[in-house]
Amino acid sequence: MQLNVVESDVVVIGAGQAGLSSAYFLRRFGFEPVVLDAAEGAGGAWRHRSPSLTMDKVHGVFDLPGVRRSPGADGGRPAAEVVPAYYADYEREAGFGVVRPVRVTAVRRGTGDRLLIESDAGEWAARAVVNATGTWTRPYWPYYPGAPGFAGRQLHYAGYRGPEEFAGRRVVVVGGGASAMHVLSELAGVAAATTWVTRRPPVFKDGDFGEEARREAVALVEERVRAGLPPQSVVSVTGLGYSTVVREALAKGVLERLPMFDRVTEHGIAWDDRGYWAADTIIWATGFRSALDHLAPLRLREPGGGIRVDGTRVIKEPRLQLVGYGPSASTIGANRAGRTAATNIRTHLTAQPSRPARAPARPPPSPPTAHARTRHAA
Repeated sequence: MQLNVVESDVVVIGAGQAGLSSAYFLRRFGFEPVVLDAAEGAGGAWRHRSPSLTMDKVHGVFDLPGVRRSPGADGGRPAAEVVPAYYADYEREAGFGVVRPVRVTAVRRGTGDRLLIESDAGEWAARAVVNATGTWTRPYWPYYPGAPGFAGRQLHYAGYRGPEEFAGRRVVVVGGGASAMHVLSELAGVAAATTWVTRRPPVFKDGDFGEEARREAVALVEERVRAGLPPQSVVSVTGLGYSTVVREALAKGVLERLPMFDRVTEHGIAWDDRGYWAADTIIWATGFRSALDHLAPLRLREPGGGIRVDGTRVIKEPRLQLVGYGPSASTIGANRAGRTAATNIRTHLTAQPSRPARAPARPPPSPPTAHARTRHAA
């Protein structure tokens, strides 16, 4: 049986900060976007952060557009509770009616002027798509010789849930960003010993990271995505500010950085010129990559490995806007990216008369469950 395809002017995939910001500005421009989200509830990646990451340790959570209250006043509460509650209130007050849980499996070029969004809960045909799927579901694990043979425990920062389980352990923390700072600041005095390794010496910066500095950092990251190169993180440009966790780690004396090891051994790590350090745990605080596998049917990758983007508009597919990618992958650029994406869509749809979508010429998908059909119809 053929599944009905729901037509919409705009579909937003992902309801983190970048997705909600895009939906807000689209609404202001007169559109009624369909917002799809894979999670069971509001909050984006914040739902999955460690319970030990309290609001007073968070470097900054930027307000969602159009609201006056901020989530940052609940200092001692876990960010994984405060921020999702803030997002849920925002969704409810804005009346976005986010459709969840919906896992988008593919976006492909449909018929007429439509992009076809396939998911485990139905299909949508949209004249424009905002992709805001973020990075949390794609933790990056770099390969180092010997790592598969390590006898101890290895985990990515995405799986870190606080220091207690590492009591008495000898822990290697890999990475030079805010995630590594969070882990190191908490392990000191709990773990038997820690060592911190990074590929490049970290850069600590004094002073307030104000609006002008944020714009400059975002602009530098934008240069890469405009050239079709894989994006760098914003912190790789800005350096590390003296946040609460950085100051705590400095006070505890755990920010003695070592260069990246050359190999992992069965019971530790080793350098060709520095010897060996015994360890039973490695925490890879090595960042994330953009979760874009569902866009593969569009064939957007450039020879340099990235997707060429002008602002948020994908050069090879102007009906698609990427937010939460490159410069908007942090909260610094998310609101601005949402406004830019909505502006681009308004310009594009105003210039392109709508053409009705026809049924795609391909084998029909399996029918959804009764529950999915009910939610889809709503």
